[in-house]
Amino acid sequence: MDNYPEISNIRKSIKSHYPVSDESIDLLGKHFRKHLFPAKHLIIRGCIIDRNVYFIEKGLTRSYCLADGNEHTTWFSKEGDITFGLLCLYHNRAGFEYVETIEPTLAYSIPISILNELYETNIEIANWGRVIHQECLLSLQCIRIDNLTMTAKERYEALLSTFPDICQRVNLGYIASFLGISISALSRIRAGK
Repeated sequence: MDNYPEISNIRKSIKSHYPVSDESIDLLGKHFRKHLFPAKHLIIRGCIIDRNVYFIEKGLTRSYCLADGNEHTTWFSKEGDITFGLLCLYHNRAGFEYVETIEPTLAYSIPISILNELYETNIEIANWGRVIHQECLLSLQCIRIDNLTMTAKERYEALLSTFPDICQRVNLGYIASFLGISISALSRIRAGK
């Protein structure tokens, strides 16, 4: 069943979003290129076109953008997740986001051109792609609404409910940036003050 034993987290994640057969996942895996990235490695750089989608088997990344010379964390991707440059994927243009590993990361890349061919020829992969992108869009919308309607403490608690071990794996500065608060405000929230 599993011709690609190192993609168990990826396989499990794909199947959690859509019932893709092992044969279709193996077809996808045939095009994977393996990467072992060290911590603090830039996978994707802003202003440079990257024509790949990265599937994370083990490890963790953060996406961020630069504004006035400061990094603003916009997303975290962990085991089973995918990461990519939005403008690169959808418009073949250099984007604004950076994707950096937080810890040593085992990832597999697939060229966007190959992924698009699989979308056209494999209905299971096409439907998985549709569902995963819908869920990402919904998550981004929820984060935006949460930032407008929830307190910082509520946003922190919501983050912990979806990513319980984030504080053990991620620099608190990145978490504060993602929540749109200062590190001292995050420390007060964590201390229960």
